[in-house]
Amino acid sequence: MFLKRASKCLAVAVGLTLALPGAAGAAEKTGAEKTGTAVNVQQQAAAAAGTDWLHVEGNQIVDAAGNPVWLTGVNWFGFNATERVFHGLWSANITQVTKSMADRGINIVRVPISTQLLLEWKAGQATAPNVNTYANPELEGKNSLQIFEYWMSLCETYGIKVMLDVHSAEADNSGHIHPVWYKGTVTPELYYQAWEWAATRWKNNDTLVAFDLKNEPHGTPNDPTRAKWDNSTDVDNWKHTAETAARRILAIHPEVLILVEGQEVYPREGKTWSSPNTNPDLSPNYYYNWWGGNLRGVKDHPINLGANQDQLVYSPHDYGPLVFNQPWFDKPFDKTTLTDDVWRPNWFYIHENGTAPLLIGEWGGRLGQDARQDKWMTALRDLIVEHKLHQTFWVLNPNSGDTGGLLLDDWKTWDEQKYALLKPALWQHSSKFVSLDHEVPLGGSGSTTGISLGQRYNGGGNGGDTTAPSAPGQPAATGVSGTGVTLTWAAATDNVGVTSYDVLRGSTVIATVSGTSYAVTGLTPSTAYTFSVRARDAAGNVSSASPARSVTTTADNTDPGGNGGCEAVYKTTTSWSGGFQAEVTVRNTGASAGTRWTVNWTYPSGTTVASLWNGVLTTPAVTVRNADHNGALAAGASATFGFVGSGPAATPAPITCTLS
Repeated sequence: MFLKRASKCLAVAVGLTLALPGAAGAAEKTGAEKTGTAVNVQQQAAAAAGTDWLHVEGNQIVDAAGNPVWLTGVNWFGFNATERVFHGLWSANITQVTKSMADRGINIVRVPISTQLLLEWKAGQATAPNVNTYANPELEGKNSLQIFEYWMSLCETYGIKVMLDVHSAEADNSGHIHPVWYKGTVTPELYYQAWEWAATRWKNNDTLVAFDLKNEPHGTPNDPTRAKWDNSTDVDNWKHTAETAARRILAIHPEVLILVEGQEVYPREGKTWSSPNTNPDLSPNYYYNWWGGNLRGVKDHPINLGANQDQLVYSPHDYGPLVFNQPWFDKPFDKTTLTDDVWRPNWFYIHENGTAPLLIGEWGGRLGQDARQDKWMTALRDLIVEHKLHQTFWVLNPNSGDTGGLLLDDWKTWDEQKYALLKPALWQHSSKFVSLDHEVPLGGSGSTTGISLGQRYNGGGNGGDTTAPSAPGQPAATGVSGTGVTLTWAAATDNVGVTSYDVLRGSTVIATVSGTSYAVTGLTPSTAYTFSVRARDAAGNVSSASPARSVTTTADNTDPGGNGGCEAVYKTTTSWSGGFQAEVTVRNTGASAGTRWTVNWTYPSGTTVASLWNGVLTTPAVTVRNADHNGALAAGASATFGFVGSGPAATPAPITCTLS
């Protein structure tokens, strides 16, 4: 079972063909800036003065005054590769790209780099990379280190924070494929020294707030070189290496956040790292996951940073089927099954147990090519939003072959469909994006789209919005079938504004939506369920649950609307001022297979479909027919199409479906 993530990409740019990459509780810190969870005058003054260092309390990241923050950003690669500089500077302007990220709500950028480049910088061997100085006159005459530090000054100007990620040992476009942190002349000791140099150089620069120690350690027991996680001091033990690197960094720079990723496999219960991997397809001795995404070892062997435990953040990676078709994508799945089967056992338990914060360091991919991919990405986005998990989306670069980017090929135009999916997972308060800088709004001085962290918390104290919304109305249930029901409810009220609703089945959150309706699917016939709803505001305040609604599904899968063996379930996945994104799942509820389907509905005046994927659209009444690849539906099978709409988000009723 080959469960490694595919290599990030072969790309062509400017005539060049490039192979590109894609616990313990908080301990008390010495010094006046960290004194546990209490907020004191000295802490507030430090935050107001612009000290932006962050630390950990339980499963939250907080500022010096103890205010929770939400790190929501993106990756921008290139410094890790042979070019030794951000990709895209062959045509795009570094200032314009950085400002556009800030204006659109990116409050932190994860920058992949190589140990080799850090060592070159340490030795004073920085070279001048090949950038387009016509497009970037501000970079004329600068070497790679000077460009990086010039860019950090831009980030300071626009209120963006930076995370440095050792992506590979060597400066190599495909260096991330190597499973460990040492290779060739880059020894484990030189890896530690590179990080120590970085800690020394930037320990007084609070634009650079986090170090991700190593991208995606991986490898299987059959590989000659692989990363493991246990309590040994073996050279290939990632847990020991991460602790050693972190302690050496924090001895120099005790204020920087330390991110530790997982690896690829972990022994099953009763097995050890010496157990054979005799049947990888069944993996009887090991649990597999994405590279960097297996943090099961934290339960048995948590990272111990001693007095600096309050700088530790765990950072898994997760991807969809277009990167690699993992086994959990070959069966029906949704947010609940992904959480139960994949995310919770591999890493989400760390957040739920309050062990430490999580930052999803890489997630993302292409939209509109595979319904399963779109469903996975929306589900993970919803988990991130629901639990305020920190995240850096992969990726800004359009030249990431297996994922695409937030920017299109001109390095200027944003992929609006992908950005619309990401936007709810960017920190917003009162309809403004929130910076991690106490003084500088996200977007810079005079920004109309962002505010500073000081503005969010009224100058650094705890005077922000603490009022929870009212409880929503009791859900009404319509369209009850053997497998689903549509819930609608009266809106909650809030002193600032409701931003989303959690839909609960029993005590489990099954969806987070922006509107006041949700179509529940995947239910079992002749089964009783109880649903309720609670409201959230931009500050993260959560209402009490609405009165519950009990529903019993019908005895079979026949759609009660008389549509034969076809059921169409409409869901608004996200919305913004002037537009929204939605998806429709078409299910064959009959006993025999069909070869083509059609879905119809009518929107109220002012709402239209702007673009659609995985289906063929006709108007003026909305009619969607299957695409060539998804018309055939076996009994019980489903297909999903999605679209971006213009105007107010509206859940149409009725929505009809035919299958023949």
